[in-house]
Amino acid sequence: MSTLALRTLFLLALLFGTVGIVMVMNETREEGSDLEHLTNILLLDDQGSETSLGDFAGRALVVNSWAVWCPFCKKELPDLVQLQADFPEIVVIAIDRAETIEKTRAYTDELGISDRMTFFLDERDDFYQTIGGFSMPETIFIDASGDIVYHKRGPMTLEDMRAAVEEYLK
Repeated sequence: MSTLALRTLFLLALLFGTVGIVMVMNETREEGSDLEHLTNILLLDDQGSETSLGDFAGRALVVNSWAVWCPFCKKELPDLVQLQADFPEIVVIAIDRAETIEKTRAYTDELGISDRMTFFLDERDDFYQTIGGFSMPETIFIDASGDIVYHKRGPMTLEDMRAAVEEYLK
């Protein structure tokens, strides 16, 4: 068999394999919005009270996964605060990855942002796992219907955040 024929067979197998995987994923997806699937994740506010993203159903959300040890987060968190000020009709939420309330509060106090937007703690890191996180930080944009309309892996500039809100949440 010629090299060209082998390459063609390989590409066809790759294409059909990919299409098959996508079809299976689409068939096994549960009914309901993306937000509904995230509502089972138990989060804590800075007082230790339990909450979930379901409390924000019907609102457009920007949800960021961050950690004290993440160097990109130190720049991004104040930008998220500014984003909240720029777009008061959406809710900007930062969810810390499995660190203590004391540690995260001290960090956001140091940045001067503790009381300027919504911060939650995810003790078991379930949010990050559920969104398939593999970089830091990660930010998802959820429309008022509860669907994830954009998932950004890695840091974002304030300009990128504003553009994403305008494109996906307006």
